[in-house]
Amino acid sequence: MKTTNFKIALILLVAMTIGFSFTTLEKVTVKGSDTMVILSQKWAEVYMKKHPEATIQVTGGGSGVGLAALINGSTDIANASRPIKSSEIEKLKQRYNTLGVEIPCAKDGLSVYLNKANNVSELTVKQIGLIFAGKITNWKEVGGADAPIKLYGRESSSGTFGFFKDNVVKTDYSPSCQTLPGTAAIVNAVKKDKFSIGYGGAAYAEGVKDCKVKKDDKSPAYAPTAETIKNKTYPISRYLYMYLKSKPTGQTKAFIDWILSPEGQSIIAGVGYFPVK
Repeated sequence: MKTTNFKIALILLVAMTIGFSFTTLEKVTVKGSDTMVILSQKWAEVYMKKHPEATIQVTGGGSGVGLAALINGSTDIANASRPIKSSEIEKLKQRYNTLGVEIPCAKDGLSVYLNKANNVSELTVKQIGLIFAGKITNWKEVGGADAPIKLYGRESSSGTFGFFKDNVVKTDYSPSCQTLPGTAAIVNAVKKDKFSIGYGGAAYAEGVKDCKVKKDDKSPAYAPTAETIKNKTYPISRYLYMYLKSKPTGQTKAFIDWILSPEGQSIIAGVGYFPVK
């Protein structure tokens, strides 16, 4: 027994000598919203440079996938571009006897992507909803060319899919809407198809044009910018969230505290999103 105790003491002494700390080996896993992947990876990259002892692992898959992982215990943080559903809260309650913790961490202007060659540049929220519901099927119905509208959208596990459906489409999507695995794929499709339309986070709008959006027929049209998101004149905006099973501790708490600090929030604009306040 004395020999065993001596060996443990020796290991601890060596660890202390080289600056090793057993408390700093905690890995934080982040999973969920594809909209938030770019932002979360940037947060993780900057944080780990400042804290070499930390390991932050970020993966996507969609908001629903992230929240399912939180419920089954395979991730520490679930990223979601929509609020958690009551059914998901109930599952957390049944499994962990907790209602979970919701942390708004950024704001996003949900962009409507158009091909740069499309002569349509602005639409009302109602028109966009009717287009994705399959009620408006030709660009000439909204002042464009006489050509059928090609629809691209997210898969049903995506928080963006759910938010856009609830707040813009307000009914089922058209069966002709082609679902793609990730916002980048939607942007690439719209880039190649002159008469297409898609939707997704503002940070991804590269090589396409943002459709200016009008709240209604009598309102001015606005593009999603830092100013229009902040003053709420752009009509399709939302919070981005992190969800946890319970109050964060340890490295998870330190990472989240940093994200919400002025330094963490200052990174958001550079990625194409907007600070939470």
